[in-house]
Amino acid sequence: MSGVRDFVAAVMDSPVLGPDVVHHRLLPASEPSLAETARPLPQALRLLLSARGVASLYSHQAEAVDLARMGRHVVVATPTASGKSLTYTLPMFEEFLARPDSRALCLFPLKALAQDQLRTFGELAALLPSHERLRAASYDGDTPDHVRRKLRQDPPHVLLTNPEMLHLSLLPHHATWAALWASLSFVVVDEAHTYRGVMGSHMALVFRRLRRMCDYYGSSPTFVFCSATVGNPVELSEGLSGLCVSPVLASGAPTGSRHVLFVNPEASPATAAIRLLKECLERGLRTIVYAKSRRMTELIALWAAEKSGEFKGRISAYRAGFLPEERREIEGRMASGELLAVISTSALELGIDIGGLDVCILAGYPGTVMQTLQRGGRVGRKQQDSAVVLVAGEDNLDQYFMRHPEDFFARPPEAAVLNPYNPVIVARHLDCAAAELTLARGEPFLAEEPIAMEAERMAAAGELLVSADGRELHSKRKRPHREVDLRGAGASMPIIDLGPAGPGDDGQATPEEGAAKGRVIGQIDAHRAMREAHEGAVYLHRGRSYVVAKLDLRGKSVFARPARVGYYTRTRAEKDTEILAIHDQATALGCRVFLGRLRVTERITGYEKRRAGDNGLLTLVPLDMPPLVFETEGLWFEIPRAVQQATEDTRHHFMGGIHAMEHAAIGILPLLVMADRNDIGGISTPFHPQVGRAAVFIYDGHPGGVGLTRQAFSQAAELLRTTLTTVRDCACELGCPSCVHSPKCGSGNRPISKDAACFVLEALATATPETFQPLAPTEENMPPPSSNCEPREPRETATRPLPAYGVLDVETRRSAQEVGGWHRAARMGVAVAVLYDSRDQTFHAYTEERIPELAERLAGLGLVIGFNIKRFDYLVLSGAHDFDFAALPTLDMLDTVKARLGYRLSLGHLAEETLGVPKSADGLQSLQWWKEGRLDLITEYCTRDVQITRDLYLHGRERGHLLFRNKHGQVVQVPVDW
Repeated sequence: MSGVRDFVAAVMDSPVLGPDVVHHRLLPASEPSLAETARPLPQALRLLLSARGVASLYSHQAEAVDLARMGRHVVVATPTASGKSLTYTLPMFEEFLARPDSRALCLFPLKALAQDQLRTFGELAALLPSHERLRAASYDGDTPDHVRRKLRQDPPHVLLTNPEMLHLSLLPHHATWAALWASLSFVVVDEAHTYRGVMGSHMALVFRRLRRMCDYYGSSPTFVFCSATVGNPVELSEGLSGLCVSPVLASGAPTGSRHVLFVNPEASPATAAIRLLKECLERGLRTIVYAKSRRMTELIALWAAEKSGEFKGRISAYRAGFLPEERREIEGRMASGELLAVISTSALELGIDIGGLDVCILAGYPGTVMQTLQRGGRVGRKQQDSAVVLVAGEDNLDQYFMRHPEDFFARPPEAAVLNPYNPVIVARHLDCAAAELTLARGEPFLAEEPIAMEAERMAAAGELLVSADGRELHSKRKRPHREVDLRGAGASMPIIDLGPAGPGDDGQATPEEGAAKGRVIGQIDAHRAMREAHEGAVYLHRGRSYVVAKLDLRGKSVFARPARVGYYTRTRAEKDTEILAIHDQATALGCRVFLGRLRVTERITGYEKRRAGDNGLLTLVPLDMPPLVFETEGLWFEIPRAVQQATEDTRHHFMGGIHAMEHAAIGILPLLVMADRNDIGGISTPFHPQVGRAAVFIYDGHPGGVGLTRQAFSQAAELLRTTLTTVRDCACELGCPSCVHSPKCGSGNRPISKDAACFVLEALATATPETFQPLAPTEENMPPPSSNCEPREPRETATRPLPAYGVLDVETRRSAQEVGGWHRAARMGVAVAVLYDSRDQTFHAYTEERIPELAERLAGLGLVIGFNIKRFDYLVLSGAHDFDFAALPTLDMLDTVKARLGYRLSLGHLAEETLGVPKSADGLQSLQWWKEGRLDLITEYCTRDVQITRDLYLHGRERGHLLFRNKHGQVVQVPVDW
């Protein structure tokens, strides 16, 4: 009996583990399917394959190589260890042999993967004739500066990097990489299935920027996507790239027989995993244990270090947070056989080569069928017998598959979803693209309508600057890239370690103080920060706990102090949702389901402190925070009035029922789409004013939406049926985390009623659409679509009456230095004030003793216009007269410009670029004239400034913009709405 079969038999016969095994299935071995390429490979590559012991290619390898050689973009979606790397290595090497100047860019989601592939490239290149050696190099955050310079000056044939380096270095500094861009023949996207959700939405724009850069430098590379087995590989690849992609989906690689065991332990998943690991170690089986959290990883590793006896030195943990050299050492020891077992989080889910493994133990369902297959695919890579053991936790999906194991094997892998047109993310990448290369209206990058619409919205809002001729769009900043977090929807905020609190330290550090004395220990996007990094929140980093001392939303920083606490924190919140637009509607069982755009308002009211051991509530701390408002995509179920009435007539708690239904549906949604429940939000209400009845909302938990609920909408009936099965079949009596409780519920899972949820879902399942005819939201109770997703309306200047307005400027007698600073402007004295009055179209000049007359004239105007009028002119005038100048209806043009651009421009600069008129003098010259008694020259100069200010106002009012010259010397528009 083989070691694996002996292990399986021992588990089944064990008095402790055996009763917990709810399912055992043997997946039979399969034979290889071999094929030749349509055209023979060059002799050098045939010799290379022969030296590697490859007599013939698998069928999927040959097919993918043929497509790539034809210049067709291709996605290869086959199981782990099926030899996907040859599908891009062979056509790349053939291209290099034929055209030595060709280059390839290979993207890997993890640095460790790039390093692993670099070794593979080196081994393959060493088998080529010496005069045909190919160079490969990795480029990541660990690459020394002198090496980076060499790579830019003389790019290798193959550059291996990651998304962040592409986004932060290769694209913004493209001129220094010109040799790479101009000769790029292949772009390889490995582990493409990881680019989903928020990161997938970001990467869709990064790849579009990459293609734009290739167009600029005259290259047209072939894209090769490699993916795990997902439900929609072609749709995913095309969504990421915007290209037409050919699929290669049928694997020709052989497989060994595989045992699959489902274990539903009475004890904790960690305890059961330790017992299973012990059985493997005793039989010398090379094992990988996947834990769902760092905490469980450390717990199992702690047992390994203390109680594994003779195996103590042959077990290691492996997770994010380890230093690169630590990870490489573990990978090497595992590949050599020195290590017998490794305990990992998802860090080893991807294709890092750690040798042939025998057993995979999953301590908790990974969340998707795809991830389960991907992790299980790490064993049996040499076609030997292998085993995968799924140890269930208490989560909804874990328990669903324990009760319905046959559904796991019958269910296809989930679809990976992303939203390439998320407006929040599109806006950030448009800014980056414009900073890289000026955007031209009508260029291919703006050919997709949602991207073009967002560009126009940004231009109208002044977030992108329009050239003077209106044909080009410019970024306001030179390098906006570092403010874009590819793994989050909002701007990235640093989490700064302030160190232990000292005596009398209240923890209220300013951003400057924190940055000076602390170090950055992590990053969090602004959207998540309010939920996870509020004051008092517990933050975990590399096994250490920190307590947040301050969340500085204005300064975009989080300050935390290390602290050993025996509790964790969880926010309490209230939520409202507003329907902005309906995209689609359908019938699901006995109700209607809608897909649309929502505005979610979340008010975080406080946070719970709960004991780390038993989750017991210690206290509730109130918080006073601004509301978190964002727009997203979502679906919602209308609950027919008859179902609500029947629920209440049978004395069920209706609100508790639909609340439980919402939790259960969110927990089960990852069965349909590749998502984590933390990516999804929900709201249930017994009456929604726009819907006109009860409704359950489920939405993407990221601003703009990432496509999760859009994918789920088409499977809404299956979602309801599966939710009913999950709740009804759970063995608990009143509800538990396996069915209707949510670990992130803002109201602490109150009210919750499992019975009422079953009643509502069964009523919907047995109803017909004709029985309960709900109504769609009507035009009367639906608000207009929000402006940030719709095209901007054209300006209607002709219909807006021009108010009675005045334009004011003041010249002083004394300088700021003479009176002790600008804040003492009231002491500067009035040399002359000039007002243009539109009622008589005349310029009126006033000396200091006549300021009361000026005040009287100003009071009769509908609008007073000036340049820095609020912080200067009015303050100067207040020293001459006690009139409340600040109460006047005022347009400060400097304020408008600064609000649009984020920085100030001078009146003279705007006048010269917009009107072609220079200023006649300046304030220093005016002060000198006052000392010389030349009031006439001061009046002439001040009148000229008032005329310029008036003409700028009329220009901006008529055309909607002024012109200025940016830091790159380009004349661009600053939009104004006067």
